[in-house]
Amino acid sequence: MPKTKRPKNIGAHFDHFAGKPGPIWHLDRPFDIAPDAGRAYDSTSLAHLVQDMSGRLYAAGLRRGDRLAIIKHNHMDVVLLAAAAARIGGLPAMITSTFPPDTLGKMMERLEPKVIVASDDVLAAAHEQGVQLAGPGTRVLAVEGELLSGDATRLADLAGSDIPAPDLRPDSEPMLLTHTSGTTGIPKFVMHSADTIGVYGVMETIRIPFLSTRPDDTVASCIAFVHSRAVTWVMAQSVLIPSKVVVLGGSDPDVVVETLGRNRPTTLEACPNIFQRWEHLPKAHPELFSDVRMFVSTFDAIHPSTIRTFMETSHRRRPVWAQSWGQSEIGPATLAQYPKRKVMRKRSDDHGTFTRNVGRPVPFVTKIKVVDPETRRPVSRGKSGLVLINGKGRCLGYLGEPERYNEKVWDGWWNTGDIGVHRWDGTVDILDREVDVIPGTSGIELESLLLERLEDASEVIVLGNPNGLPVPIISTHSGTLDREAWKRATAGLIALDEPRIIDWEDFPRTGTWKVRRFDLREKVLQSSETFGSGRWT
Repeated sequence: MPKTKRPKNIGAHFDHFAGKPGPIWHLDRPFDIAPDAGRAYDSTSLAHLVQDMSGRLYAAGLRRGDRLAIIKHNHMDVVLLAAAAARIGGLPAMITSTFPPDTLGKMMERLEPKVIVASDDVLAAAHEQGVQLAGPGTRVLAVEGELLSGDATRLADLAGSDIPAPDLRPDSEPMLLTHTSGTTGIPKFVMHSADTIGVYGVMETIRIPFLSTRPDDTVASCIAFVHSRAVTWVMAQSVLIPSKVVVLGGSDPDVVVETLGRNRPTTLEACPNIFQRWEHLPKAHPELFSDVRMFVSTFDAIHPSTIRTFMETSHRRRPVWAQSWGQSEIGPATLAQYPKRKVMRKRSDDHGTFTRNVGRPVPFVTKIKVVDPETRRPVSRGKSGLVLINGKGRCLGYLGEPERYNEKVWDGWWNTGDIGVHRWDGTVDILDREVDVIPGTSGIELESLLLERLEDASEVIVLGNPNGLPVPIISTHSGTLDREAWKRATAGLIALDEPRIIDWEDFPRTGTWKVRRFDLREKVLQSSETFGSGRWT
């Protein structure tokens, strides 16, 4: 009997792998949509849960071509709900619950969902602030169902609904919606198809010596499950088949210690700001990371001091740190890896921030060029400019905002809105977002240097200030900043304004834990002025 071709559509993925050999999935907490089903799943039980959810969504009125809004706490069940919707031809939008109600309200106006699945506190906050998430004819399903507001129905009340037959959309049509980070305004909905997502799904399952997942691996991940990265990661585990998969829906250090204590990872992926939040764990619990042979960071720039903290704990012979750089619209565009010997040898004070070098374009998938922002003409290697990407996995467009999408497509190339340098060796340095540029320096490098030199710092953000000196905003473990330590840390750097000290929790963040610099600027500087134009964010 011929082998069935592996599907690219997330709606068919779990049905396809049901009953086949696969890893055991270990969760840091039960799925929010299945609170009584425990913390361990195999490929068959995941498929059954997706089928169950497709029945509940169908019973709620979701049909082929309808849109589903998923607004819930971070966990892998966001992907399962998206798969359930795609399985019956719906178009799921995976949305972080960290957005304030007014932002969600504006996003729902654009999305016009047939069904909304949301956490209780999301619905309660919108109700309290008078924000209408549901339009006429929209069915609202509450995930927990403990604090029902408005016309919401408990998701659990639809358990036992008939499971509909699969009704997949063609691979070239929209399969799911993710969203941009919203660091500079209302997030855009990014449309991906099975074909565009599939480009990176194939890339992730290529067997690469020393780097690819092995049968005895315990693969752990703490990422934003509303991101398209989560879809390709989840699908890849069914193909690569590690021994265990550890899902960290939350980043609370106490929960992380408990979960990794039961399942010691050999590969560990997290958002850069999550690794930064965990920096005290390698010192307090080094055994949790001693067997990690590969650390992976995605979504954002990471600081060398953070990498060094974790790499020091690994007892593996040749551990490596892998970093990918890309965007929601294009997927991963470059790949870089830093072996331990390089990480431990290079300190930022002496060699610059090596992690701003994000590696080379993905072979056979992406091409890169750097151009002048005004003339759009390529600049010489080694010169800074706007980074453009030509890739096979570019999204289909922005839902309801074709003009904003077209503004970023330059003669077939995607304008990332990042300022960078294409080096002579083919690698790429990312200096700043264009909107965040600080004349005469790289903000990314400046922040890394300060974090390297300030041992007590847990976060450093430097905002360009058209009305004065760049403003450093810092959180520290102690809650204070020693003046002498600050004087030593800024020696040899450009002139900076007086540092503002705030708590780590007071930094406004996105669903991938990036700092919302626009909101931070308004909060601290009471201004929205920047040196950058912000035309391509």
